[in-house]
Amino acid sequence: MATTSSTASTSATAQIISSLGAGSGINTSQLAEQLAAAQFAPRLDQLSTKNEKLTAQISSASNLKSLMSTLATSVGSLIRTGDLAVTPSITSASVAAVSKGTATGSGTYSLEVTSLANAQKLVMPAYSSPTATVGSGTLTLRFGTVSGGGFTPDATQTAVDIAVPTGATLADVATAINASGAGVTAYIANGAAGAQLVLKGKEGATSGFEIEVTPDVGGEALSNLAWSAATNTAQLKSTASDAAFSIDGVDYTSKSNTVNDVVPGLNLKLTGTNAGSPATVSFSDPSSNISSAMTDLVDALNEVVSQLTSAMDKSSGDLNSDPGARALRSALTALAGTRIMVNAADGEPSTLGDLGLKIQRDGTFTLDTDRLSATLKDHPQAAGAMWTTGVYGVYSSIDKIARAAASTTSGASLGSSITRYTALQKTVSEKSTDLTEKQEDMRQRLVSRFAVMDTRVSGSQSTLTFLKAQISAWNSTGNN
Repeated sequence: MATTSSTASTSATAQIISSLGAGSGINTSQLAEQLAAAQFAPRLDQLSTKNEKLTAQISSASNLKSLMSTLATSVGSLIRTGDLAVTPSITSASVAAVSKGTATGSGTYSLEVTSLANAQKLVMPAYSSPTATVGSGTLTLRFGTVSGGGFTPDATQTAVDIAVPTGATLADVATAINASGAGVTAYIANGAAGAQLVLKGKEGATSGFEIEVTPDVGGEALSNLAWSAATNTAQLKSTASDAAFSIDGVDYTSKSNTVNDVVPGLNLKLTGTNAGSPATVSFSDPSSNISSAMTDLVDALNEVVSQLTSAMDKSSGDLNSDPGARALRSALTALAGTRIMVNAADGEPSTLGDLGLKIQRDGTFTLDTDRLSATLKDHPQAAGAMWTTGVYGVYSSIDKIARAAASTTSGASLGSSITRYTALQKTVSEKSTDLTEKQEDMRQRLVSRFAVMDTRVSGSQSTLTFLKAQISAWNSTGNN
């Protein structure tokens, strides 16, 4: 920095001295520019050097922040593919769709579905159009089990009253039922018979329903929408029922075709029956995929460490005294030993160190394949459970470091450093602009002064020329 300023100043000064020695041929405009430059060059050079350093610091901090963010995103994407977790599969997709439950499953199971859960469906008498009036009064939905022409009320479910005002249309009734929150949906079907109200309840045997009508005086036509299990059986298109299935010979029933964690780690969505032909549900072994993922993770972390080490080099690093860089290095140093599965049972893997991540004295990472192999052999399900996008696990730990590095509210973060360097760079730019303006002001003032000087010098030279001519003439006359 000092060398650059000194060179600029020396060059400007040399040009000034050269111009001053030119006698009456001085280029005053150029001289003014050189004098102004000589005055401000050292400070402008200092600001330029500082700006370049700040640019390098911003670039280096942004690069490290981006590397951590990319690493976290990559780990999350890898986990979402499902290849690193213990996931279930089924031999017959037409029977059920399977997915991972809250627990971690293992082993194989046989699944036999004898019936699916159904919802009650009613098709009411036909009207001329959806805008046909239906009478007035109150519709009451009562819930329970419909079976064999009979109805058994469910005391745990409260009846729902739906008011039907005078002048209400069939379409108005459908709207009122949907808005009642009763769990029954309604719509108008415009079929060959005319406009018909279609009602559908929830799945499960106790979700059947009857419709009682209390008509107003003069609104007796509303009774046309009453329904009971003992009458009008033709209107009942499907009966509410439970799903029935067995897993490994153990019988289960469910009000819904969606059954979560029926066995540890297994969610089912029943879609068909297979009585007499059980399907097999099994859980994957992600050991080989986890080994590959750990190898890739070590390589990615070492790329971050390499960039960080270069940036923090005491003699040449752009971030050699940056608090954000130091915070990132501390977080990476502690990564292998941090407990990332806080609810892990005793003896189960709970740290990245248990998955073979090992930090060396120089800050780089290596993979302890023997420790990883032992963990995968003894606790394959628990090792798979560490690869999740939840609040704990591998992704959460990497993402936490990335978010901390990107934060702009913490004093010790790369994000805060970038904000600070950017603010300083703005200040430097403003100072540089101010000095440039002052330099230009000085140049203009010098040009004005030199113009006056040049006029005076020019006048003196004219007088001198005249006197010389007169003297020459006098000498010439005297000689004659």
